[in-house]
Amino acid sequence: SLLSAVEASKMQGLDAHSKLVYQVIESAGNKGIWTVDIRVQTNIPQATLTKIFKQLETRKLIKPIKAVTAKTKKLYMLYDLVPAKEITGGPWYTEGEFDHEFIAELRNFIIMCVRRMNRGKGVSIQQISDKMVQANVSRVQLSLEEVRQLVQTLLHDYVIEERGVTDDGMALFVPAKKITTMCEFGWWDVLCKDFHFRGIRFEDDVVLNAH
Repeated sequence: SLLSAVEASKMQGLDAHSKLVYQVIESAGNKGIWTVDIRVQTNIPQATLTKIFKQLETRKLIKPIKAVTAKTKKLYMLYDLVPAKEITGGPWYTEGEFDHEFIAELRNFIIMCVRRMNRGKGVSIQQISDKMVQANVSRVQLSLEEVRQLVQTLLHDYVIEERGVTDDGMALFVPAKKITTMCEFGWWDVLCKDFHFRGIRFEDDVVLNAH
């Protein structure tokens, strides 16, 4: 095939050491392999390895990758492979850094979906995901599980809450009820005109009875 012919031309002229390094990197797949592990597996001196890496990179046979878990170390994998998410950090990382701004934008879009879609009566993760694709709000394609992770952060912050299910049994999410705090009312709110105490009902349906 044409692809095989192209690969063969890239490999042409490589010595035994270079081919061995290529094979070791190839066996690591899309998770890559640390340079120190390549040295251990091939038993090739570091100075020679450095030259081999440069040669294979120039031929676009391999590429260096930085993992989010160890930014000072270098991984290598085959040039045409897409790094595994556990290496790059997935969509939440940009150039190895946790992207707070990108996540905040997606969270705000989800909040808007929960408030506006279905007249605020509840929206499922699948509906949110479909709307995100339709609106093209994410620079990368997000899986349903990744959208679920975003929703879970909003649940944790009590910005939205789960209420009810669809006919298919999928959870529905609605804006969270406002939580009343003790500082949101004054002592005069619980007094009648005759200065007797009265019960008071808050926006979240919490009732404080007179006693």
